[in-house]
Amino acid sequence: NHFFVTSLFRFWELIPSIRSFISDCLPLSLVVCLLSWTLIHRMRLTSEQLSLYHTDGFLVIPDFASEEECDVLLKEADALLEGFDPAAHQRTIFTTVDQERVSNDYFLSSGDKIHFFFEPDAFSPDGKLRQDRKLSINKIGHALHELNPVFRQFSTAHNLPAMAQDLGIQKPLLLQSMYIFKQPHIGGEVRSHQDASFLFTEPVSVVGFWLALEHATTENGCLFILPGGHISPLRRRFLRDGKGGTCFQELDPMPIPEEKFVPLEARKGTLVLLHGLVPHRSAANTSDHSRQAYTVHVVDELANYPADNWLQRSVAGAPKSEGD
Repeated sequence: NHFFVTSLFRFWELIPSIRSFISDCLPLSLVVCLLSWTLIHRMRLTSEQLSLYHTDGFLVIPDFASEEECDVLLKEADALLEGFDPAAHQRTIFTTVDQERVSNDYFLSSGDKIHFFFEPDAFSPDGKLRQDRKLSINKIGHALHELNPVFRQFSTAHNLPAMAQDLGIQKPLLLQSMYIFKQPHIGGEVRSHQDASFLFTEPVSVVGFWLALEHATTENGCLFILPGGHISPLRRRFLRDGKGGTCFQELDPMPIPEEKFVPLEARKGTLVLLHGLVPHRSAANTSDHSRQAYTVHVVDELANYPADNWLQRSVAGAPKSEGD
């Protein structure tokens, strides 16, 4: 079903002459209905996919995006880097190793902006970049899906909210997006974590949509995940400390069994859905190849979104907190 509908939609998008022929031969109302059905249903999840997701806490969908669609996002990210002026942005690194210490205003204000974050190993001891700035950025975040037309169009065309509804989210809200570069040789380790630690709602609702824009392998830092780990409790929350910084609030001392993680190698165009409680990580990239990915996180707008969550957005695009 997914392959058929996706192929039909791409066929319609890529062949103008066919579009013209169909439009000439069929009533306009029928053409509109066909396209509407295709757009709405192209990415509904099957019962088998839903069973796998609820059993494992994640779901792998190969060929979710075409090579051409991935190339469009790769090209747009390169254009963003080309226009990035470090002098106009606060120099901020991103790391999960010492995340509390490196949080600053530039990071905390990025929830409704497009900000650039450097790799921890991008700088030499004298503070200068070791290599070209385009090879030094860890990620871009956290509102590409809203503020950049190319990423917004991709997120809309694939109807991610409909998939989120299939997973039980009643009123899906695309809350956060990130473009992750995982640069060759310096792409940093991402330690074991649960996404709900960073985008906490009551009840837990966050789902991650992780799209491989390049082949992800064990050599260049693919995802590792704990199958079935979503049935375990949330270990901690990452939140604002009320003093202009951030801190972790420990919730459950249960250790994460690192030895049970399995690699998720993924070819270009593969989508991985991640339950908010499933632990996952990725190793540092010491290879000669980047491992670029685009990630969107969706929460339920009906769930309570605490005011001390690290990511906050403008009132117009913010989820609701108790008392609002």
